[in-house]
Amino acid sequence: MMLWNTGYWLHREKGDVKSKTEALKKVIIMILNGEKLPGLLMTIIRFVLPLQDHTIKKLLLVFWEIVPKTTPDGKLLQEMILVCDAYRKDLQHPNEFIRGSTLRFLCKLKEAELLEPLMPAIRACLEHRHSYVRRNAVLAIYTIYRNFEHLIPDAPELIHDFLVNEKDASCKRNAFMMLIHADQDRALDYLSTCIDQVQTFGDILQLVIVELIYKVCHANPSERARFIRCIYNLLQSSSPAVKYEAAGTLVTLSSAPTAIKAAAQCYIDLIIKESDNNVKLIVLDRLIELKEHPAHERVLQDLVMDILRVLSTPDLEVRKKTLQLALDLVSSRNVEELVIVLKKEVIKTNNVTEHEDTDKYRQLLVRTLHSCSVRFPDMAANVIPVLMEFLSDNNEAAAADVLEFVREAIQRFDNLRLLIVEKMLEVFHAIKTVKIYRGALWILGEYCSTKEDIQSVMTEVRRSLGEIPIVESEIKKEAGDLKPEEEVTVGPTQKLVTEMGTYATQSALSSSRPAKKEEDRPPLRGFLLDGDFFVAASLATTLTKIALRYMALVQEKKKQNSFIAEAMLLMATILHLGKSSLPKKPITDDDVDRISLCLKVLSECSPLMNDIFNKECRQSLSHMLSAKLEEEKLSQKKESEKRNVTVQPDDPISFMQLTAKNEMNSKEDQFQLSLLAAMGTTQRKEAADPLASKLNKVTQLTGFSDPVYAEAYVHVNQYDIVLDVLVVNQTSDTLQNCTLELATLGDLKLVEKPSPLTLAPHDFANIKANVKVASTENGIIFGNIVYDVSGAASDRNCVVLSDIHIDIMDYIQPASCTDAEFRQMWAEFEWENKVTVNTNIIDLNEYLQHILKSTNMKCLTPEKALSGYCGFMAANLYARSIFGEDALANVSIEKPIHLGPDAPVTGHIRIRAKSQVMMVSF
Repeated sequence: MMLWNTGYWLHREKGDVKSKTEALKKVIIMILNGEKLPGLLMTIIRFVLPLQDHTIKKLLLVFWEIVPKTTPDGKLLQEMILVCDAYRKDLQHPNEFIRGSTLRFLCKLKEAELLEPLMPAIRACLEHRHSYVRRNAVLAIYTIYRNFEHLIPDAPELIHDFLVNEKDASCKRNAFMMLIHADQDRALDYLSTCIDQVQTFGDILQLVIVELIYKVCHANPSERARFIRCIYNLLQSSSPAVKYEAAGTLVTLSSAPTAIKAAAQCYIDLIIKESDNNVKLIVLDRLIELKEHPAHERVLQDLVMDILRVLSTPDLEVRKKTLQLALDLVSSRNVEELVIVLKKEVIKTNNVTEHEDTDKYRQLLVRTLHSCSVRFPDMAANVIPVLMEFLSDNNEAAAADVLEFVREAIQRFDNLRLLIVEKMLEVFHAIKTVKIYRGALWILGEYCSTKEDIQSVMTEVRRSLGEIPIVESEIKKEAGDLKPEEEVTVGPTQKLVTEMGTYATQSALSSSRPAKKEEDRPPLRGFLLDGDFFVAASLATTLTKIALRYMALVQEKKKQNSFIAEAMLLMATILHLGKSSLPKKPITDDDVDRISLCLKVLSECSPLMNDIFNKECRQSLSHMLSAKLEEEKLSQKKESEKRNVTVQPDDPISFMQLTAKNEMNSKEDQFQLSLLAAMGTTQRKEAADPLASKLNKVTQLTGFSDPVYAEAYVHVNQYDIVLDVLVVNQTSDTLQNCTLELATLGDLKLVEKPSPLTLAPHDFANIKANVKVASTENGIIFGNIVYDVSGAASDRNCVVLSDIHIDIMDYIQPASCTDAEFRQMWAEFEWENKVTVNTNIIDLNEYLQHILKSTNMKCLTPEKALSGYCGFMAANLYARSIFGEDALANVSIEKPIHLGPDAPVTGHIRIRAKSQVMMVSF
């Protein structure tokens, strides 16, 4: 019924254009869906083809592209002669849009008989007044010459003459592109005549010239000297795209220091001038690739100061990559300048809150300065005074990084200890966060070595604690007020995460007084009244250390006793406060034990305790720092081993002069690589053995006995999946309109419907389908293959395909973070999944490696911490998806020794993620 209505509206000679347009759209959709409409062909030629409406003409171009133009035996339909005549008239039409769109349509025609009568009209279009027509005429001539050379054998000569006289940039670009692919020698001849004017050309033509020079110089290295000057000139182009491609080409053509420097300078200018952060990141990656080459690294070291100009970009990711690159390139020649710039940047971030990433940026700067100071100890004296100002910062993360740096510096560099202690005493009273206060106390207690410094520490502690005894002074303050009854409140249970990722739970029940107006309290007193007595335990240790050290420095017994008594009084008053009802939370038993122990040590003053407090603590820190340094050296060694190209003794040596021309094409194409990068396709290095790479990703979709056999190679790119489906006709019939129909489940989206094709008996074909991925979620692709059997009167045949399961692991990449960041994320992430270990593996380390391989995660726990054998193991794992989602895991496993040596590993794995999808998928 629908077909009859469509034919009726098309058939009406006096029907309005709108109804005919709608009918023609329906016809096109029906043909695309596999319907055969042989009766409508003549109707459209008679009643629709003569119309001059532009919309109708556009739809007709689509119609003639998809409609079958041959009989079942392969001969051209008689009606197509009438169509050919109509298009000859359109090629001579006075309207340039109709001429141009017709020429574009002719690019898609694959029937030489239809094109032959149109050749004179196509040639004539090269001389049309409008550039749109001339541009499309060049494309049409190129396509016809490539497919049917006999129709226009003189095409290269014709286009060369056209190019010489043409003025329009887009026409010249198309003509030059055709000469590159059709007759490269003519293209080079043309380029040689105008090589000095290349800078004046439009950017689209310049891009094509860069591509030609790249291909010619790779195929024939002797041509490099002829064209490399042209590439140098194109680095000054006004178009960013041309500059980028020219720099990439220059690097591949020449490894001379001047060429590398010019290309790197061009990349840096692009990063600074381009506003798009994605462009900045892509170009930064190219700079990082340059740095990976050992010969280029020294050239880039001279450009470190230019690279640091990129820090003016507000984007954190760009800044992070820039700082990492600068740190990799830093040397004794430029470290001083680098440190000056970084110090200025740190000072700029002080009290700046307009950007949400300022705190994170400050952390990055602190870590970079930390690394510089460790590698170049002479710089530490310049850096430390500036950074120590940030210990009083409200941002705990940045202050913690500074504290970590100061702790390492004071241990490594003996000559800086006096400076650091002096600076620490200056900023001590301004520290606002309890964690930083604890760390500062520890450093002062550990490294104050003179009598004056020890007394300064005691003065600062007394100043920070306020009037003592604390309980009495607080009661006096409240004496004028009515004494309200004590309230028992139940607060939320506070979960603390230990170093190993396990939980320590604090009691939710606490007795406290009703909230009173906050008065200005000294910082340490404020921490204690808030119920944070862990800092009190740290203070007790510090007081014990400095008291024992004071005894060794001062021989006068009276002064010794006075100092120890003062230290013991401070500890006792804190214990008294903890046991009273004044703090918001009472003191914990662990803190009571630690303070009591310190009181006992000071009362006895044994040599053993003196050694433990004043020597063993520092040795522990020394061991930790040396282990950390060893770990860093090991990772750097692995990186350098990756970068060093190793050549095996029996590897073949290829000589450029002896390489055949066709072998040249096997070299990686810079333009293909840049195109893949732009599409988000990172070329993964496939294993040398194809069975280990491609073939293990092939999924069988139908059975061997099905009339149509199909299998798919699933290629996962960054944000999309390409299905390369092999379809084999296993019957003796011709299968017409063979269509792959796909649907998706999950966060997947089919980009376009694969077009139908015809399969000869026992023939095969490849069909490609693109699926977009929106998030990290396991997805399923399912569907069927439908086809018509030639000559059969039955309905369409259908073969149902097996499901293709898309695995989340293709989107997960190993990543690293600091212990502090891991613990912070572990505390923040809401979704957790606890998995009980069920395995046949009997070795703990082997099981951990199995988990890392299966989940694509990275183990954050150092190897030294995992080495040895004690019957149990705990490790933290981390990974990140390409969509920026984090995944954390804590492996807690043990070997049940009581079950014998062959007992399998037992335990739990806890997985945490921000989103439920990520957590469940893992």
